[in-house]
Amino acid sequence: MDQFIQTVRAYADALGVQPSTVVQRAAKLGGAAWAKWEAGEGSPTLRTADKILKYIEENPAPVDVDEACTPLKEAS
Repeated sequence: MDQFIQTVRAYADALGVQPSTVVQRAAKLGGAAWAKWEAGEGSPTLRTADKILKYIEENPAPVDVDEACTPLKEAS
């Protein structure tokens, strides 16, 4: 469960949104579901977790081209 929580948090951070927003978009659940999972008061079903992970896989966070590319060195 910890790895799932970390994955959703990292994805949300990369998008600049709250993890509950990811859960809402991916699994059509309310923000309260995320709050319960994070507090350890509940956990997603395997089906729900799979939906969220599939959503993350199919909708990758955009890559900042300036940070992802290393400048080429000029030939001497």
